[in-house]
Amino acid sequence: MNLEYVLPSDIERRSFEIIESELEAPVPEKIRPIVIRAIHTTADFDYAKNLYFSENAVDTALEVLEKGAVIVTDTNMARAGINKAALARHSCECMCFMADEDVAETAKRCGTTRAAASVDKAAKLDRPVIYAVGNAPTALVRLCEHMEAGTFTPKLIIGAPVGFVNVVQSKEMLIASGVPCITARGRKGGSNVAAAICNALLYMLDNKKGFKK
Repeated sequence: MNLEYVLPSDIERRSFEIIESELEAPVPEKIRPIVIRAIHTTADFDYAKNLYFSENAVDTALEVLEKGAVIVTDTNMARAGINKAALARHSCECMCFMADEDVAETAKRCGTTRAAASVDKAAKLDRPVIYAVGNAPTALVRLCEHMEAGTFTPKLIIGAPVGFVNVVQSKEMLIASGVPCITARGRKGGSNVAAAICNALLYMLDNKKGFKK
């Protein structure tokens, strides 16, 4: 088997070309960079079909990021995967509260998960929030509870928890909430997918403002 020689600097570009050539159906231009990056991260073409975008979700995300949003993630893995240089270019910040002592204490006292307690902590932030969930459906459920109560509504929610228990249900709850969201329907997702969606949005804003990543 002959290997394809690709310069290190061209690997991502070539990967995107291969993805584009193997897509079974055209992807709308507005969401194409996000879908392509999700596939690139996972090598899973199902994301061309299972990514759900609420109306104006991408425009809302770009507007919020341009104003300097806080991205809150439900895992430190997702936080680590979001491009720090791109965040800095747009005066954005990324936070994860999962390892915070006060979050652990709250979760233990209330008999809930750290992911849910992290949502409660994020509700106290005084900046626009994009909440990116790649692991814990309990985070999505708690977000929906806050939104129903009117106590915390992120500007955008990325719902991509992975697994089997309440994963599908929590994503459908998110979609039904009416909040701007990008959701990986079904059981698939993960911290890498949540980070990939965040990066795609940041790079789209880079292109809009003429920055090079």
